[in-house]
Amino acid sequence: MNNRPASLFPGLIPPLAALAAGGLTVFAFAPFGLWPLQILTLAAVFLLTLRASGFAQSAWIGWAYSSGVMIAGVHWLYISMHRYGGMPGWMAALAVVLLSVALSTYAALGFGLAGWLRRRASLGASVLALLVLPSVWTLAEWLRGWVFTGFPWVSAGYAHTGGPLAGYAPLVGVYGLALISGLVAGCIALLFAGKRAVPVGLALAILAGGIILKPVQWTTPHGEPISVRLLQGNVPQEMKFAPEQLQASLALYHASITRRPADLIATPETAIPLLSTQLPPDYLGLLAEFARSSNSHIALGIPVSDGPRQYANSVLGLGPAAAQPYRYDKHHLVPFGEFIPPGFRWFVDMMHIPLGDFNRGILLQKPFAVRDQWVMPNICYEDLFGEEIAAQLAAGKDSGMPQATILLNMSNIAWFGDSIALPQHLQISQLRAMETGRPMLRATNTGATAHVGPDGAVIAQLAPFTQGELDAKVQGYTGLTPYSRLGNYPAVIASLLALCAAAWRLRKGGKNAPDAGKTR
Repeated sequence: MNNRPASLFPGLIPPLAALAAGGLTVFAFAPFGLWPLQILTLAAVFLLTLRASGFAQSAWIGWAYSSGVMIAGVHWLYISMHRYGGMPGWMAALAVVLLSVALSTYAALGFGLAGWLRRRASLGASVLALLVLPSVWTLAEWLRGWVFTGFPWVSAGYAHTGGPLAGYAPLVGVYGLALISGLVAGCIALLFAGKRAVPVGLALAILAGGIILKPVQWTTPHGEPISVRLLQGNVPQEMKFAPEQLQASLALYHASITRRPADLIATPETAIPLLSTQLPPDYLGLLAEFARSSNSHIALGIPVSDGPRQYANSVLGLGPAAAQPYRYDKHHLVPFGEFIPPGFRWFVDMMHIPLGDFNRGILLQKPFAVRDQWVMPNICYEDLFGEEIAAQLAAGKDSGMPQATILLNMSNIAWFGDSIALPQHLQISQLRAMETGRPMLRATNTGATAHVGPDGAVIAQLAPFTQGELDAKVQGYTGLTPYSRLGNYPAVIASLLALCAAAWRLRKGGKNAPDAGKTR
């Protein structure tokens, strides 16, 4: 009886250490930018897994680490549910934890598989750290990014927009960066496990490769630069849909748009907080007349109604020569915020989310013609899905549809207050620019409104939570990066091949594993 507590607590130490490592990882992302932490904390978790006893303990370690990353990384969801959604504080906090734990199931299964393979196939530490663990981590990140529509926020690759691994982004995208950073983490884990032959040289070679690739230009300038004005209305979220604020918002954006011309004037997502059918009769007409008379193009964020209970989160494009407005409908909708998963009507009703069940737009939509350029909108959450933006660009190249030369993100993440969600979202847009070799423009309600270059550098940015306009001269780019052509396939296939190699060792009976079991 006296030995039971002594045997229990040592078993809890590795998952608790992994949970703490996951929580620290938030400092690798914006606004902190300590990118080495992502590699170091992952290396620590790999080392814990090398010393784990099998499937169960390895799974707990992976689950705890991923949960720590998610809870620390997306804790700001609490703000939207509690402050703006009216959910009790304890319930909102519990919802964040439960979501994080649920999304960490993929990492739990992946790390558990690694622990199982290590035992059944007698995998050596080198094979586990350099092949299996980076691969299962990458596949876990990838699955989190698309299963049940996906939630890929704070995916590991985003930590590296400002580090040496950024040079790989146009080749392999965010999940390829997860795999490459995992390989570096595996080298560090092996180093601390006493394997000094390969890890240092391999890790330095990977980092040097990213530095060498960083200056490579995968796309080329297209046409003449255009003048752009990006509007930031700074309308408080608690007031945005209040009846007394509606007329003020309409007047604000009408005045901002018509203040002076530009080749492209872009508002945030749902800058106009009324359905198109609820607007004053002359509102859109006056904006269209300004576009014609000033030779401007307007990208207007507005929910568009197509009939009773039929509405889309849209961008209307008004131009000097367009007989009909351009229209883009958001394709990748936010669960609970923009569509209601089966069985969760009660949750959405409790949070009082306005316009909570949008129609879904198609994936491939024509970009907006602005002088020599083709501007491809994406709305808020959509720029988390790099594979979808890459598919739009590749389709434009192959199908005769115009290929976008500039990306435009129109967002309202005031739902998350003055939190790290704002700089994190800007960092996501930076990686989209790197992956595609195109500038990314961001027009947001409260921030971060910014002009991001095709190399991912932030060229100009408005201060968050201020009302203002960002003027920019933007050069479009054409051509396809390797990632735009191939999407996530290289990262996923490489990870699966690595696991197949480990499974082959299992079939062979785990022979020839000279360093198996030497990490204890």
